[in-house]
Amino acid sequence: MVRIRIFITGGCGFIGTNFADYFSGNGNEVVVFDSIYRKGTEKNMEWLKSKKGVTIISGDIRDEKFLSEACHGCDIIYHTAAQTAVTISVKDPRKDFEINALGTFNVLEAARKNDLPVIYCSTNKVYGDNVNKIPIKEKEKRYDFEGEEGVNESFPIDAKEHTPYGSSKLAADQYTRDYASIYGINTITNRQSCIYGPRQFGSTDQGWVVHFILSAINNKLLTIYGDGKQVRDILFIHDLAELFEKQTKKIKEFSGEVYNIGGGRENTISILELIALLEELTGRRITYKFSDWRPADQKVFYCDIKKAKKDFSWEPKTSVRDGIKKTFEWISENKKLFS
Repeated sequence: MVRIRIFITGGCGFIGTNFADYFSGNGNEVVVFDSIYRKGTEKNMEWLKSKKGVTIISGDIRDEKFLSEACHGCDIIYHTAAQTAVTISVKDPRKDFEINALGTFNVLEAARKNDLPVIYCSTNKVYGDNVNKIPIKEKEKRYDFEGEEGVNESFPIDAKEHTPYGSSKLAADQYTRDYASIYGINTITNRQSCIYGPRQFGSTDQGWVVHFILSAINNKLLTIYGDGKQVRDILFIHDLAELFEKQTKKIKEFSGEVYNIGGGRENTISILELIALLEELTGRRITYKFSDWRPADQKVFYCDIKKAKKDFSWEPKTSVRDGIKKTFEWISENKKLFS
């Protein structure tokens, strides 16, 4: 990729920090823009300060004027900033809307004023309760779709029920596509499944893979909401960074397009299967209890990633086992960051 200046919203978050490290490591200039309000962002910011080619700007995407000034002179925006927890969106829907919907609108306006392309981190939650209407089958330790290769981009988004988080991200998703068709801003929208890896500070609300790994390392009692057979496709963060690199090269060709991005069917795991893998890595039994299902939880979700494979010659390189092992090792070596 030709060396460019990349503006990353939410650049001290999990995805943003890994992107800043990856792209600056490839010789690009990176401008990190973050309000440092989420847990772990301050630690990621300190880590990024040592990275050559990374500039850090403290700012909030809800401040459109400052945002527009900050991204001036850059070549592309990677919009990773978000309120990411369904539970928080239910408790505080206004804050969720202001960050996800209004914040994305501000990013798009800043892009329009500065004539910048945008690659946006959307979510599979835009499909709402429609996903739960897909026929599934139950196995010993997991659910699975019946005969489906996964959810593709033509799957209906006009769900009867959305959480506030799903609604705010869907509004942002639609605006991102509209700015491509109406204003000619080159955009790509990635409806992402479960992304995981180092420098993620997961919790019961968000980042469940890392939350389970950390709890297993610390020998803490885990709470499983539902029966633990829920299945997701998980994607290691470095594979996502490679996708953005490929999309950046072809953003004019595929402007306005939407992609379902995750590990795909070959990289799925259930909660019970993750616990079994963590018992292998820790060498001991992991204790857990069950609690009620969470609202709008999907028993099964995994992406059909054929469109991204076709357009960008991209596919995940990191298997579930290898990605979990790498993340397990990083957390084990950096336990002090989670204290």
